[in-house]
Amino acid sequence: MSTRRIRGAAVTAALTAAVTACSAPGGGGSGDGKATGPVVLGVASEPDTLSPLLGYGKDGNSKIFDGLLARDADLRLKPALAAELPKITDGGRTYTYALRDGVEFSDGEPLTAADVVYTYRTVLDAKTNNTFKSELDAVKEVEASGDDKVVFTLKYPYAPFAARTVLPIVPEHVAGKEDPNTGSFNTKPVGTGPYVLSRWSKGEKLTFKANPRYWGGKPKVKTFTMAIIGDDDVRATRLRSGDLDGAVLPPNLAATFEDEAGRRTYEARSYDFRAVTLPTAYEVTGDRAIRRALDAAVDREAMVDKILDGAGRPAYGPLPVDDPAFTKDIERTKNLGKAGKILDEAGWKPGEDGIRSRDGQRASFDLLYPSGDKVRQDHALAYASDAKKAGIDVKVESATWEVIEPRMKDTAVLAGFGSTGDPDFGLYTLLHSSLAGDGFNNMARYDNPAVDRALDDGRRSQDPQTRRAAYDKLQRALVQDPGYTFLTHIDHLYVLADRWDGLKTQLEPHEHGFASGPWWNIEDWQPKK
Repeated sequence: MSTRRIRGAAVTAALTAAVTACSAPGGGGSGDGKATGPVVLGVASEPDTLSPLLGYGKDGNSKIFDGLLARDADLRLKPALAAELPKITDGGRTYTYALRDGVEFSDGEPLTAADVVYTYRTVLDAKTNNTFKSELDAVKEVEASGDDKVVFTLKYPYAPFAARTVLPIVPEHVAGKEDPNTGSFNTKPVGTGPYVLSRWSKGEKLTFKANPRYWGGKPKVKTFTMAIIGDDDVRATRLRSGDLDGAVLPPNLAATFEDEAGRRTYEARSYDFRAVTLPTAYEVTGDRAIRRALDAAVDREAMVDKILDGAGRPAYGPLPVDDPAFTKDIERTKNLGKAGKILDEAGWKPGEDGIRSRDGQRASFDLLYPSGDKVRQDHALAYASDAKKAGIDVKVESATWEVIEPRMKDTAVLAGFGSTGDPDFGLYTLLHSSLAGDGFNNMARYDNPAVDRALDDGRRSQDPQTRRAAYDKLQRALVQDPGYTFLTHIDHLYVLADRWDGLKTQLEPHEHGFASGPWWNIEDWQPKK
């Protein structure tokens, strides 16, 4: 079996393997077995900010910061800055955390409950420019009880609240002196994590060095660099030349390393999906018949086979087919006959060139994808080809995110989303009408009252059956009224050299490469013997 086909037995199983030998920059190599040099990793993008107050590290795995809790390789919650898992009382409305003793920030100041309170209150402040406030909607108040205890009071019982407390904690004595939106803390952070930022060359690289004050012990990897390389081909070339120790790569490029001595590819299952946003603000994509026809016309299985080389699954909605909350009977295959019937009944008639029109409006729209992203490019082109067979003209265009963001209100985008941990984590921000156009939240500006009710029911109930029923209704509603065309759930592929032991992967969200990948636990790596 190909190493690129390594998978866990269950969706929450972590993949663990050793990688094979290859020399790399920094002079460590593998010949002496000591692996003493720095680690250089190639990723596709960099964060806009390094401040958790604006969203950095909010889902965990920040190397600069820690949350009250963290996740292990199997995504189970474990204590981090908290000494133990929270005490939950008042029917799930009160969460009490006792802080770990002796934790210091990298500047030597002690962590206190006041820092936790400051972090959460600032995140929830309407003046703070972040787009994840809704993820903490359940929080009514957060208060300190002495220096070493924090109490969260919730508006309503929120079943997955503990998993939200992986949010990194920032020092009030530093961040509290600045505007959270514009202060220097955004690029010069101070945290409690295993590493500190030593240099950030925007658009080029971020270099981290071990934090000597880290409460979890001294990392063996003393220095590592995240090289920002947006173009997939360039990232692969630099990996092959030995300029990188590891990189995240799309399936077609990862496959070129499969038989190379000294390298091995890791495949991490994920909730990461590719979808086309269909903005309701534009008269073509805003038409429900167009959206339903596109959903019927797309060949998801072919995309998995040809674009992902089998490293993924068809996406019939935002939840992957192996998620416990996935509604099994919504799976559907390409059906051009159904697509044509939907369009005929809605008055979209074929023209001489095969493209449909209605009342003088041509069934045509632009589809943007980020430059340099080969996987999204291939999805976009395949989508346009499938759409044309149904009589819909999709014009594919590459652009930078600086160009895409102002246009995504009324222009379709080949987008990526997906969160692990709980259905609420990914679905609410993707679909709830209250978040329409809030940054990258609800990019399609989707507005369906039945879906809103299901999202609210799923968020506010602690009963597993009630929550499952809510997400079942949501998924069925999306089939009848799609705001996105869901295409594939992709597996993330990483190619690494053999200089260290202890490399593992987790079940991953959409956000990967920088915080995920086999380096999510780089502080635990050990030199090869």
